[in-house]
Amino acid sequence: MIITIGVTTPSAGLFEITDRVEKVVREGNVSEGLCTVYIRHTSASLIIQENADPSVRRDLENWFGRLVPQNDPQYTHTMEGPDDMPSHIKASLTGTSLAIPIVDGQLVLGTWQGLFIWEHRHGRHERELVIHIGP
Repeated sequence: MIITIGVTTPSAGLFEITDRVEKVVREGNVSEGLCTVYIRHTSASLIIQENADPSVRRDLENWFGRLVPQNDPQYTHTMEGPDDMPSHIKASLTGTSLAIPIVDGQLVLGTWQGLFIWEHRHGRHERELVIHIGP
């Protein structure tokens, strides 16, 4: 089963999508298998990360901001604004797909794990996720 869902990201940051993906898994009626989540964009990514303490997300964002700063004079891809090239680099470092096992009809996530879209661009964006569920 393949489902495509849209997610609006209001700004740069980490936005939890665990509930939305879990709903697709429930509706897929697969008791054991694999859930693959893929984001169809080059300036946003997907991660599995702690969902209990928001300071984890802030620290990740701050650390990545230092690792991949805006306005680096070595960037040549600058036509779409100062956040565009850093967003491509961040998406490359973090990835565009996740694979999560399904057991007893549920995602096998750790106690504090959640699925997140990491929006790397500053403005509002419409992002598209493709979710594949299969045995």
